[in-house]
Amino acid sequence: MSHPPVASAAPGTVRATPVVLDAGDARLSGLLAQPPHAAPHAVVVAVHGGGMRAGYFDSRARAGLSLLTLGAQLGYTVLAVDRPGYGASADRFPRGVTLAGQARLLRSALAFFASSQETGAGFFVVGHSNGAKLALTLAADAPASRIIGADVSGLGTRPAVTADELPGPAGHGDWRRHWGALRLYPPDAFRFGRELIAPVPAAEAEEAVDWPRAYPRLAARIEVPVRFTFAEQERWWLHDDAAVAELLRPLKAAKASVDRLADAGHNISLGWAARTYHLRVLAFLEECLLARDAAPAVSARRHLIVSKGPEASTRKGNVS
Repeated sequence: MSHPPVASAAPGTVRATPVVLDAGDARLSGLLAQPPHAAPHAVVVAVHGGGMRAGYFDSRARAGLSLLTLGAQLGYTVLAVDRPGYGASADRFPRGVTLAGQARLLRSALAFFASSQETGAGFFVVGHSNGAKLALTLAADAPASRIIGADVSGLGTRPAVTADELPGPAGHGDWRRHWGALRLYPPDAFRFGRELIAPVPAAEAEEAVDWPRAYPRLAARIEVPVRFTFAEQERWWLHDDAAVAELLRPLKAAKASVDRLADAGHNISLGWAARTYHLRVLAFLEECLLARDAAPAVSARRHLIVSKGPEASTRKGNVS
């Protein structure tokens, strides 16, 4: 059985290191960054979009753009996972894995991670594009998955493209939809980005067309806070007022909000706007933790019983 390594770094510095997680039916690869001197406040679980890898959240094009190093410097463990069908599990699942299957495997991987690592207040999931679908699926099963909240980008419910324009195993679609204006990205983003690109598994591509119909049922089950971010030059999904209203309408049991990020294209975490976006992600995580800590006594007690058991604390202790 593989065990996630503790990130080693010189005093005062943080870096991401490779990790392999046991997910039961498969091994999931990824990247891990941990606070150098203290237990984490929580664990940020970052899931990449279609045709990418975990390194999407660890941009090396310029200092400060990586979610992994930023999160660890601010006291969080950040775990970026290669979704099932990518990385170490690509050979195990040559056609990829459905969304429900990805969620099952990632839940197992997170339980494995929590069996040997401190997780603070629990898991906060960050998802981009197709990975945002997985983030919302985990959020819909928050008590079982120990999810605090979800922050997603590059995902809506009204496509700005036709079905035959969606990325598939044969290609990634029009590059301008993925990137927007090239001025939004450091020049090195494209040189480093080549090693992050992977084929979109067939099962994932086939299921993508069902998302607008599947989303309302999924959203109705979400009770944890959710934040959506649309890049200024988001070109895969509509995000006008009518589209945003449709996106939020099914989230009846969740506190939900929508943010728009200037000077950004679809691949936010690889662009100049990455640090701005990641700081807002972590600020939203802090809001989620604050809401739990400041909850009325009755609801706070109910949360402890449902999520962690009667001896747990909302801000401290492992999640198992």
